[in-house]
Amino acid sequence: MIAWFAKNDVAANILLFVIMISGLYVATTQIPVDLFPEFEQRNVQVSMVLPGASPQEVEEGITIKIEEAIQDLEGIRQITSQSREGSASVTVEVEEGYAVRDLLDEMKIRVDAVNNFPVEAESLLVQVPQWRRDAIGVVLYGDYDSLTLRRFADGIRDELAALSSISQVEVSNVLPYEISIEIQEWSLRQYDISLEQVAAVLRQNSTDVSAGNLKTEGGDIFIRSLGQAYKADDFGDIPIITTQDGTMIRLRDIANIRDEFEETPLRTRFNGVSAIEVEVFRTGDESIIEVTSAVRDYIDAKQVDMPQGLSLDYWRDRSEPIKARLQTLSTSAWQGLLLVIALLALFLRPSVAFWVCLGIPMSFMGAFLFMPLFDVTLNLMSLFAFILVLGIVVDDAIVTGENVYSHLQRGEDPLSAAIKGTQEVAVPVTFGILTTAAAFLPLAFQTGRGSWYAAIPFVIIPVLLFSLIESKFILPAHLKHVKARNDKNSSKLSMVQQKIANSLEVLIAKVYQPALAQAMRWRYATWMAMFAILIIIIGTIAAGHTKFVFFPRVQSEVATATLVMPAGTAFESTDRIISSMTQHAKDLQKEYTDADTGESVIRNIYSISGGRNSTTGRVQIDMIPPELRTVDVTTREVVNQWRERVGQVAGAEQLNYRAEIGGWGGAPINIELKGRDTESLNELAEKLKQQLGQYAAVSDIEDSLSDGKEELQLALKPEARLLGLDLNTVARQVRQAVFGFEVQRVQRGRDEVRVMVRYPLESRQSIETLEQMMIRVGPNREVPLWQIADVLPGLSPDSILRVDRQRTISVSADFDKQGGDLSLVQSEIREWLQQEVLTYPSTNFEMGGEARDQEESSQGLLVGGIGLAILIYILLAIPFKSYLQPIIVMSVIPFGLVGAVIGHWIMGMDLTLLSFMGMLALSGVVVNDSLVLVDYINQKRKEGVALKDAVYNAGGRRFRPVLLTSLTTFAGLMPLLFEESTQAQFLIPMAISLGFGILFATVITLFIVPLNYLILEDIQRYFKRYGADMKGLVSSKAK
Repeated sequence: MIAWFAKNDVAANILLFVIMISGLYVATTQIPVDLFPEFEQRNVQVSMVLPGASPQEVEEGITIKIEEAIQDLEGIRQITSQSREGSASVTVEVEEGYAVRDLLDEMKIRVDAVNNFPVEAESLLVQVPQWRRDAIGVVLYGDYDSLTLRRFADGIRDELAALSSISQVEVSNVLPYEISIEIQEWSLRQYDISLEQVAAVLRQNSTDVSAGNLKTEGGDIFIRSLGQAYKADDFGDIPIITTQDGTMIRLRDIANIRDEFEETPLRTRFNGVSAIEVEVFRTGDESIIEVTSAVRDYIDAKQVDMPQGLSLDYWRDRSEPIKARLQTLSTSAWQGLLLVIALLALFLRPSVAFWVCLGIPMSFMGAFLFMPLFDVTLNLMSLFAFILVLGIVVDDAIVTGENVYSHLQRGEDPLSAAIKGTQEVAVPVTFGILTTAAAFLPLAFQTGRGSWYAAIPFVIIPVLLFSLIESKFILPAHLKHVKARNDKNSSKLSMVQQKIANSLEVLIAKVYQPALAQAMRWRYATWMAMFAILIIIIGTIAAGHTKFVFFPRVQSEVATATLVMPAGTAFESTDRIISSMTQHAKDLQKEYTDADTGESVIRNIYSISGGRNSTTGRVQIDMIPPELRTVDVTTREVVNQWRERVGQVAGAEQLNYRAEIGGWGGAPINIELKGRDTESLNELAEKLKQQLGQYAAVSDIEDSLSDGKEELQLALKPEARLLGLDLNTVARQVRQAVFGFEVQRVQRGRDEVRVMVRYPLESRQSIETLEQMMIRVGPNREVPLWQIADVLPGLSPDSILRVDRQRTISVSADFDKQGGDLSLVQSEIREWLQQEVLTYPSTNFEMGGEARDQEESSQGLLVGGIGLAILIYILLAIPFKSYLQPIIVMSVIPFGLVGAVIGHWIMGMDLTLLSFMGMLALSGVVVNDSLVLVDYINQKRKEGVALKDAVYNAGGRRFRPVLLTSLTTFAGLMPLLFEESTQAQFLIPMAISLGFGILFATVITLFIVPLNYLILEDIQRYFKRYGADMKGLVSSKAK
């Protein structure tokens, strides 16, 4: 095949053009652009609503019943449940190896079989949570009331959804519409009716009824009554009572009807002004860049039609970091490509360098062909993969091209040189590519945070395989056109290049080979010296002089402050604190403004108070990317000043600040305390928070247990029993008056509107009005609540967390990873807890957060490393036809790992998860050079060359390809190593591991591999001699 393609350059070029054009077509039409890769959700969630119920009622009535129904299903790793006021959520984490959809179906069957949920329970949903890929937020803001803003926002939502490039839009952070029908107690008594009777009348009169078809001679005519009420006025027209004299009492005569939102308070502000957000999502194969571009064009066009005092703007355009990352990584790729070409042109012929580098775009286009098959999008990780492989992809072409170039230097015919040069190195090059591809394969099977990098092997492996195709079938057809150099007609530039190339030959002859000869002579002493260096560096690492940060803090362009006040805190109090935090952010916005440009580091401030929980709030500040700032300040410094200015918020249960990329894993410190005894859990949680507070690097310590919300408990008096009342009857009447009686739900356009009948708000704001509430005893008879029941004060938890069917308190905290060692703190806290739980027999604990992620990822890396070592050994043993020679090649791996650590020292960076992933990949890359050396020695020994001569000549003959493959790999990564943008920071450790590991291993390879080969031969010779001596001894004794 190699000879056929070399002779038939038309076929080679057609193959090249087909791959290039097909790959380009797929890249531009079939691959979506996104910020992060998609990954499979391995959770199943069950949710249910119990309106008006306390967390404890939700736990007993819904949560525990769901847990018990599903707890024995196979494939469940962990069950986590949250019982809140009015709702329950049970999340099941699925074990690896089990199909999520199969477990979903089994859970649906089990949950549907539960027949004793409370009557009022509704909205049961069993689903796999979908990862919403938000693209951009459209913010509508101005001094308008919430209802007006919502109606404008609904119109904008519909107009955006009508655009061809947008398919999913929704109005976010808003309350549902609700028609509230409020009737005074005295009005009910005046007309001798109850809320339940009013609701029944409304339900009977607000409906559309189909009456069938009228069969006429002209055809069928559909008959139906149109009585459905949709708005407040429609409901107000409904007759409730008709008196004996024919007077009709309509709903509007006895009730105040509000057509607005649910009563839950909510305030959203954009830069301090009332606002509402319309969020646009990317779905399917849509490009996030095209989606956001369409939205921004819409905003520009719509702005001129907005009424005075109402404005449109965008918020958190997710395509901006995408475009910045594309620009950053594309620039790094081009710079790396130019460095690779320059290196090859200096030490090989420029024409050879050109044909070698042609394999880079062809291999990249080939990878684009396969990306849709693996559901890989063009995102941060896939782009990073292209940069990682940039210098590696030409390794096979370099070895092939250099060998062909050597044949040309010996005066061979170009076609013969191309064929023979390619065939000679076909086996080591092929298995070198396979070992490199194998090195990245374990990344595809990582769990936890490691799963975010699964896209990397699905890019790199196809690139490497296509590079193999190019170096075997296309490159020889091009290299046959390279002619032998004619020094007489050489240009000055060509002569300079020749001198540089010759200087490498001088380096080999004058420096390297004499040094190699001495090392071979004193091979055991040299080997021991290298081994000592390895042990010293490993000892330095083990002694803790190298810091490990599982996932580093990389500053983001968005900072978020989250506030949680105690349950029962008035909304106005929460909103006042959020307003104060917003004002401090606005002060910082003014402070960090460039005097020359008038541009602030802080672009926008978005805040939310209340919502589903009136005691929570959030403030977000959107900042200019660090590399574009004209004011010298980091995101971390802005957040620290913001925290200092806000200070301690009196009574706040939680107040934390987050401003980093990759915060999806939760808090750095998260510890789950489990047990049956709530008091013991509370006591242990307080001790744990105090223990964490002793560490200077720990901040924002909080737990999942609130102080509780005040509640009123009804206890029937004996008089109630005498009147024939029971607790259920009384409680239901109180519920209908306070929470409300649901009449029906009306579909109004895209919104479902709930219609509620209840007492007015002022009748539900004090204990006094509650006690005066009239309870119906029978026809025409009522008694006040205080006569038949005591109203007793109590406390109800704000929410109840359960993990694996046990009540749980989660204690979490933030950590300054630059100022402390998180792994050390986690270890010390684990040891402290192991002692503390001895005094609380019914409790236990589990480390969550980064500790759990780190344990899972470490196990994955360990298993991947062992599997990789076995696979590399097999791939080396096959071409060598030896059980021992693979060990010679693999002996450089530890030195490569040490080089990776030294690289982190040089660059002043801590070891991270990505550093170890880089080391895993490095293990397969560094063996390539050793493979080429050992293969050459084997070839020469087959030709009858003496062992020492074969080893000595192999070092000199393969010095250039070994050096060039390492330098091109490092050169391809160099621009990324020194990149300062936010987009590159958490990727750099992997590039350091690969780049510096290969450089260090290359220097070692050129000495350790020849020495190991000789030492192995010494050992084999010794055992053969020892075996022969023993055989002779036995033979002589026998005689």
